[in-house]
Amino acid sequence: MTFDPRTLLDTPLPPGRPAACAGGGEGFLWLSDGPAAPGLWARIRAEHARTGLWPLLLDSRDPDDGELRPWASGELSPEDMSSPAAHEPAALLEQWWQEHTADEEGDDLLTAGGRAAVTAPFGRRWPGLAPGRPDGPDAGKEADEYAEFFGSLRPHLRLGLVPAASSADVPAVIGWEGPCNYDNDTAKFSAVLRTWEQRFGARVVAVGFDTLHLSIATPPVREEDALLVAAEHFAFCPDNIWNHGLASYAERLVGNHAWDFWWD
Repeated sequence: MTFDPRTLLDTPLPPGRPAACAGGGEGFLWLSDGPAAPGLWARIRAEHARTGLWPLLLDSRDPDDGELRPWASGELSPEDMSSPAAHEPAALLEQWWQEHTADEEGDDLLTAGGRAAVTAPFGRRWPGLAPGRPDGPDAGKEADEYAEFFGSLRPHLRLGLVPAASSADVPAVIGWEGPCNYDNDTAKFSAVLRTWEQRFGARVVAVGFDTLHLSIATPPVREEDALLVAAEHFAFCPDNIWNHGLASYAERLVGNHAWDFWWD
């Protein structure tokens, strides 16, 4: 059965179609044929509680190549993903932290002990989860504002629509494989996004070939809390931090209402 969001939304949609999956069939992502109009993301997001459709701004690996990878190139694999509910986010983050901080023989990324220097002051010791701040009533508004800002910087972005109870589940529902060089089950990353939704009012706003962009309603405001959040970010996406170091990266998180991730 073809996924048709027009039957659910009051907001008029531009021309579009269901995105093709790796297996050749249609998945759970509707893709606009052209760029998303300003303000459209927020209008659709406002209907989410009733329609169950979450909007995305979709970037591609190369906006000029015509393939619109991975959205129009059959590189989505929803059938390969587990459920976010099957994973415990704290355990996942600790496991990833241990993997990313381990010195490996023949490692061409950092010399022996270099990984521990990147993650100072914690070294290889997992510090645990950061304390959260209650998800305030402005989480939706913060997402709307970030979507408008993000789209203004990238006017080529397409609109995506996904049937999902929360934005955290969206990467797994559509079968996005952006972090596949680290783990090919995106539901694990969605499990972490769920706890960030609860603790920091995070909302998934935009997704690229290997990038993820979140709005944050209640970011850390103390440096010591930001350092713990930075540790979670390193476990989640170490490529964000290798060239910065944990402490330097944490400074940028204090009061920052947007978190951006990129996997090599």
